[in-house]
Amino acid sequence: MDSGAARIGVSITRLRGAGDLPLPSQATPGAAGFDLHAAVEGELRIAPQERALVPTGFAIAVPQGFEAQVRPRSGLALRYGIVLPNAPGTIDSDYRGEIQVIVMNTGRDPFIVRRGDRIAQLVIAPVALAEWREVDALDETARGAGGFGHTGTGTRGQGS
Repeated sequence: MDSGAARIGVSITRLRGAGDLPLPSQATPGAAGFDLHAAVEGELRIAPQERALVPTGFAIAVPQGFEAQVRPRSGLALRYGIVLPNAPGTIDSDYRGEIQVIVMNTGRDPFIVRRGDRIAQLVIAPVALAEWREVDALDETARGAGGFGHTGTGTRGQGS
C-alpha cells in the first residue's frame, strides 16, 4: 500500500563490510522515517551518560534542495533512555561520507548496540534556503521578543 507521499530518488552505496545489513527501510507503509541499522563489529557498550558514534555502513547522495535528517527512535528513548543529542542531525546534499549516528545513553543501565540493531531513523526533507534582506527594524507582532517560556509553564493553575 502506497502512503501517497512524494518519492525522490536517493543514491545509496554500501561501504566495505556492510553487505549483510539491510538498506534503510520504512517499518510501515505510512512511516516518515527509514530505519538505520548499526554496522558495529560485535557489540558496542554505551555506559550511562556516555556518547558513542555508531556507523551504519552506508553513504548516500541526497539530492540538491533536500536534506536527510537523522532522528531518534521513540521506543529506544522511552525504554532505555537512548537519545541523539544533536537531533535532528542534518546530512547535507553535498556530504558523501558514511552516515553515522551520535547516540547518548541517558538511562541508568549500560546499553548494548549489536550489529543490525535499528538505531535511528532517516527522514528526507526539502530545504528552504533564505535570502537575507537586512532591514532597520522588524515588523511588530503580539508576541514581540517574548521567548523561553513567556507564555507560561503549561501547568494547570500556574501563571507565567
